[in-house]
Amino acid sequence: MAASPIFTDVLIIGGGAAGLSLALRLADTARVVTLAKGELHEGSTYYAQGGISAVLDAGDSIESHVQDTLIAGADLCHTDTVRFTVEHARAAIEWLSAQGTPFTRESNAEGGAEYHLHREGGHSHRRIVHAADATGRAIQTTLEQRARQHPNITLNEQCSAIDLITGRKLGLGGNRCLGAYVLNRHTGQVEVCAARFVVLATGGASRVYLYSSNPDGSTGDGIAMAWRAGCRVANMEFIQFHPTCLYHPQAKNFLISEAVRGEGGALLLPDSSRFMQHFDPRLELAPRDIVARAIDHEMKRLGAECVYLDISHKPADFVRSHFPNIYAKCLEYGFDMTQQPIPVVPAAHYTCGGVMTDRAARTDLEGLYAIGEVAFTGLHGANRMASNSLLECLVFAAAAADDIRSRLEHAPEPPSLPDWDESRVTDSDEEVVVSHNWAELRQFMWDYVGIVRTDKRLQRAQHRVDLLLREIDEYYGNFRIGGNLIELRNLAQVADLIIRCALARRESRGLHYTLDYPKANESTPGRDTVLVPGNFAGAETPPFWGT
Repeated sequence: MAASPIFTDVLIIGGGAAGLSLALRLADTARVVTLAKGELHEGSTYYAQGGISAVLDAGDSIESHVQDTLIAGADLCHTDTVRFTVEHARAAIEWLSAQGTPFTRESNAEGGAEYHLHREGGHSHRRIVHAADATGRAIQTTLEQRARQHPNITLNEQCSAIDLITGRKLGLGGNRCLGAYVLNRHTGQVEVCAARFVVLATGGASRVYLYSSNPDGSTGDGIAMAWRAGCRVANMEFIQFHPTCLYHPQAKNFLISEAVRGEGGALLLPDSSRFMQHFDPRLELAPRDIVARAIDHEMKRLGAECVYLDISHKPADFVRSHFPNIYAKCLEYGFDMTQQPIPVVPAAHYTCGGVMTDRAARTDLEGLYAIGEVAFTGLHGANRMASNSLLECLVFAAAAADDIRSRLEHAPEPPSLPDWDESRVTDSDEEVVVSHNWAELRQFMWDYVGIVRTDKRLQRAQHRVDLLLREIDEYYGNFRIGGNLIELRNLAQVADLIIRCALARRESRGLHYTLDYPKANESTPGRDTVLVPGNFAGAETPPFWGT
């Protein structure tokens, strides 16, 4: 028997900084249901160590923050979007503080308290607001507590969105997003969630690579669902790699904050020699794309498994007080960062491209919004500027909230939606196939579609993902849906989009380097790689930059 359908004003898929901040901004005027496919705190926000960038120091300026971002983006950022985001940064920080986020503060000359500001790679000033070295955890915990207390917010955990429901799919007039089919992992049933507005806040797709600094859930779910529903995606070839993820078989996805380099940490080869001087005059304070590519270059040149990050020359009390969580975590794996260098590797960290949106976070599909890492707003170019990601979540969540509130009164109620069809489903005894395909996908994406690329490698990857997608289509149509299968399907779809975008870009830009086209194409301004699905939704109000 099918579960009773869920009806709400706003359905938010994703429970990180973007999703929860939007929920809290809407809950006084709308009924909100928020879905998380695991526990709320299992998303990327919880593990974000760095901070949020904002112009808060008297010696800093909006223009400086804008220019630093444009430089880091390798001429692919949309200047208007960058300026819009930066100009709303202070308000976002103040809103988070008002929610109770415990940002680190220090005494000023007047005896008051002000935000302690870090400087990170690519930033020309100290402008990173943080909560020790666990900013994401502080934000996630604060917003989750506030959301659980609000009577108009329903938080549904262990719920995996399968696909969006659209008017076109149901043969209705017009084409609007009407809700989503959702797998309830507690019951194993597929539920119908109908909503006047649907928001994707599902994060990125970094788990498509072998090494990733993000949790297992970063499988590109929102990007894949939006693409299947008819939305354009852009710049999927630009996956930012965090330069320094702890290299240890049990550490899995623990990244070492850029703030360690910002506070004097040095990168070393296995023979203890420094190497950043060969790549950039800013040394370890160079933008993360330069640092990650330099590390990858040296690892491959030497056949080394990793490089090392050393801050042991700083006083032990300084290291423990500035990086208490990193220090404790490294100790768990036998590394005392006050006494020795720690081993690190580049790890896929951030999806710079995504679902195309306008400045109000609207997608090509009417009634569907996308905020946070799932979206392509134009803020991030060929490489994300450090600590601009949480800022983007907050700023565009606020913009989406404003737009949804303005439309809520006149938005139609969703029609009665059909139950999920399981008439052809049989039980699967091939779960091992899913896990093996997952491992194969992540390995060939690392080998062929990583930091350094060639057309031949990309073509090999395309062949393999085509075979995998065909196999998944057959499997998906005949076997009972599970969380692992949903994620594999989405990962394979996103891998295909990444490869198609990479094949279309015939130049090296930002982090990514192709041996076939070793230089950036400077003959024309930087251009986005836009992919249009065969079932393009054709929104009533397309994204503001056009195509």
